[in-house]
Amino acid sequence: MSSIKTIANLLRDELSATETYQQVLDKLREDASLGEAEVLYPIYENHKEAVSCLQSQILELGVTPSKDTGVWGAWTKIVLGSANLLGKQTALMILQEGEKTGSVDYEQALLDKELPLDFRALIETKLLPNQHSHIRILEHLWNSL
Repeated sequence: MSSIKTIANLLRDELSATETYQQVLDKLREDASLGEAEVLYPIYENHKEAVSCLQSQILELGVTPSKDTGVWGAWTKIVLGSANLLGKQTALMILQEGEKTGSVDYEQALLDKELPLDFRALIETKLLPNQHSHIRILEHLWNSL
């Protein structure tokens, strides 16, 4: 049962990430910051794909996946609303911190001894490497501002 909880928590994180990236992308398009939007869009797509993978895993375990971002989603909306007032750098910092938190969450999930092997492989070969890639991309984008 702890595996379901672990996967459900990761799903909430990914749902929150997709929401956050969507908000940032919308703001960048409003501000005509298309260069940054081009860089961030593939990360957004990676998070959407992660949501799909996690939902499939939960369904395979016989549970209906949540569509709720929970507390993280509510917190993200508040912080991102503030970031919109403060600018691109703040939004990028929030995205980067989110990616770092996601990376830690995936690493913690790998400590779950009951985690199905196929899900462990998904984290190790796709989801965690994507997080690391996102962090590098955001660092590069931050340094180019």
